[in-house]
Amino acid sequence: MTKRIYNHPLLKNIETERVEISFNHQPLTCNIGESVASCLLANDIRTIRRHEEDGSPRGIFCNIGHCFECRANIDGKSGVRTCLTPVKEGMSVISGESLPHDVKEWSKNHV
Repeated sequence: MTKRIYNHPLLKNIETERVEISFNHQPLTCNIGESVASCLLANDIRTIRRHEEDGSPRGIFCNIGHCFECRANIDGKSGVRTCLTPVKEGMSVISGESLPHDVKEWSKNHV
């Protein structure tokens, strides 16, 4: 079930071409020109990865590329920010694994 707006009182009908990607091996339909994060949200997917320490769910937070909360593995590359990555036909997106928390590790060894 998609949660997109296709008819708006001011913008009228919003029609665009669509592409198919996969998220954790499940097919999703996306609009051309949208980010992976937008496609995931429109398809009611909120958890993109898990927190490095406690495993809590992480998803889209800032949606402008500053926070790194929306990292996922995209087409075999890990740690890609989904909010900055446009969808492409056939793209494979896999939930981001827990990445090491470098700052905390550095602090333990340098304080």
